[in-house]
Amino acid sequence: MSDPVSGISRQDVQHLAGLARIDLSDAEIDHLAEELPAILDHVAIVQQAAGDDVPAMSHPLPVDNVFRPDEVRPSLTQDDALAGAPASDQGRFLVPKILGEE
Repeated sequence: MSDPVSGISRQDVQHLAGLARIDLSDAEIDHLAEELPAILDHVAIVQQAAGDDVPAMSHPLPVDNVFRPDEVRPSLTQDDALAGAPASDQGRFLVPKILGEE
């Protein structure tokens, strides 16, 4: 393994925790100040594993669309769809206003 990343202070950990909006105790800050260099060292090793000839990908296997083809088929008319609605207005479902709207 290569030399671990050094130079991570308590203040660095506190700053990162603040950016991430994570509340850490003094003990957690001390622990992470010791552990983060090793974590970053491992991340650097993993980053070296993929060379320039390896394309970036979101999935290791191809993902295919599993949806059926989009075909126009007979469906409900607007009147049929609104027939069961408790209320409608101008061809749309009418629902109670919410969120303090006037």
